[in-house]
Amino acid sequence: MPKIFGSRFILAAFAATLAAGAASAQYRQMPDIGPRDDYSNERDQRWPWPSERFNPQEQRNIAGQFDYYSLVLSWSPTYCSDASEEDAQQCARRDGRRYSFILHGLWPQYERGWPQNCRLPRRPFVPQPVIDGMLDIMPSQKLVIHEYRKHGTCSGLNPEAYFSTSRALLSSIRIPKAFVNPFETQFYSPGEIIGLFIDVNPTLRQSMIAVSCGGAGNRLREVRICFTRDGKPRDCGGNENQRKMCSADRVLVPPARSTARDSDGPAAAPGANRTQPLPRPRVIESLRGS
Repeated sequence: MPKIFGSRFILAAFAATLAAGAASAQYRQMPDIGPRDDYSNERDQRWPWPSERFNPQEQRNIAGQFDYYSLVLSWSPTYCSDASEEDAQQCARRDGRRYSFILHGLWPQYERGWPQNCRLPRRPFVPQPVIDGMLDIMPSQKLVIHEYRKHGTCSGLNPEAYFSTSRALLSSIRIPKAFVNPFETQFYSPGEIIGLFIDVNPTLRQSMIAVSCGGAGNRLREVRICFTRDGKPRDCGGNENQRKMCSADRVLVPPARSTARDSDGPAAAPGANRTQPLPRPRVIESLRGS
């Protein structure tokens, strides 16, 4: 997937985003609009508190106090294989569109553990225009709302700044060709998946990326890429322990098989060219090192 922005533009955009979120310390009051349902019903098994840098009695779940970001890319075909009817917006579109990697979220993390559902001066409503503006890379209104309430509130940014930051970081990452609308089932080791990302993103190192797998056949679930608070790639913390996330020798990557014209990947910007011909079946590339 081609980069959407040049590196200079991305850094400028990211700096502007942080400036726009100068309300880090003081959350900007948002209009009382947007969906109100609470989708925070996950029961994740993660690393325990505390952070190695903060006093857990004083600093737990405080907006804006965290160590780094984890940019979480979800492999949509794996998610949709077990999705319910409520997820039709992502998994059962009538236009033939099928997603490959989507943006799951941007998670503030401690070196071990993470904040969540941080308290704000107002209830964390996400305005409908903000939701609509994210559906090209997060194709689920429910997901957009949930991610801000659980993770975005802990960034210290208001919804506009949080999702602008998420888009800027996603746009700084190139997606390997093997994962852009594949028509065939593929198999890779976690190390090979990481290697494919490094091949097209020279600023990344193995220690900055982690792969999650699970379910039948050890299917690819997520790729996580770690960033500093000011948007530079950095080594991941204990939350992205590769042995805990996926210790399989071989990971199954289900195909996407999109037949829609808009199939260039998760980071297509609004208004991008949507008139390219239908994608051709892609030949599985040789495994790295074989």
